[in-house]
Amino acid sequence: MPDIETLHSLEQIRLLSDPRRLAILRLLMDAPATLTQLGKVLGEHPAWVRHHLKQLEQVGLVEMVDTQLSGGFVEKFYQARARAFIFQQVILPQLAECELLVMLASHDLALELLAEQLKERRALELLLIAVGSLNGLVALRQGTAHLTGCHLLDAESGEHNLPYARHFFPDQDVLLVTVAERTQGLMVHSDNPRGIRGLADLLRPEVTLANRNRGSGTRLWLEHNLRLLGANSAQIIGFASEVHTHTEAARAVSSGEADVALGLEAAARQAELDFIPLFQERYDLVLPAEQAGQGLFQRLLDALNASTFRKLAGGLPGYSVAHTGETRLP
Repeated sequence: MPDIETLHSLEQIRLLSDPRRLAILRLLMDAPATLTQLGKVLGEHPAWVRHHLKQLEQVGLVEMVDTQLSGGFVEKFYQARARAFIFQQVILPQLAECELLVMLASHDLALELLAEQLKERRALELLLIAVGSLNGLVALRQGTAHLTGCHLLDAESGEHNLPYARHFFPDQDVLLVTVAERTQGLMVHSDNPRGIRGLADLLRPEVTLANRNRGSGTRLWLEHNLRLLGANSAQIIGFASEVHTHTEAARAVSSGEADVALGLEAAARQAELDFIPLFQERYDLVLPAEQAGQGLFQRLLDALNASTFRKLAGGLPGYSVAHTGETRLP
């Protein structure tokens, strides 16, 4: 099993834009597992797992590595083809020749709704790959994504996203377009049995955290505010763990793997968790300025500014669409 494998196929990226398949692949990058084992971790029926696993197998991302006889049945063990996958050498299709935009970005629930809308209307296909805010900006800079999305707070200026865009694109013109403002906070079990009230409670030895991935805006906010508290992150149980989306973070708490996670109010409510609000933030798209009014990008922005999307996004708990569609230049 190689340590790193480069993704060359657009079909591989298309499959991994589905967070369910991405979750399965990440589990199999850690250790071999059966359909039953994967189903237990994900809270899904093995038949559901099999459907998505077979698609991953067909494009060469996972493979069967062992079989064992258990209770009269043959259990098949599957594993990822590599310990890590990179996108850096992916060649994106020419925009004039396809109906597809590839977006490596921070995870956002409103964007998922927008992608569904665009697909239903057959306007275009928006492939969303959750890699975190910093990695998304790197991908756009390196040309391995058509656009990205981020929610990065610059502590010195108090601005969201603009200082980072200036840093990453000093010699390129990019445009920031606001998707929504969102509320983040602590997601905890219903009735909050651990009595968690704030960040200081993460340091308690009986509390386990489900942490976001390095480079995500959520984790960067947490690390910054722990430093302000003078807290040692090494004391936090589960700090080294990584989940890549707000949905995965909520699932970790809901399943009992963790007592708390920092994430979106909307994700907490979807998982029927209690929520302790901590801050609001601005989530922006970042895209090449010269292409903003052209072709697929214009279709994307038209859908973003439509009343249908505003109604859907505004209906998500903790979301505000007061600034949706606003454009800013770094």
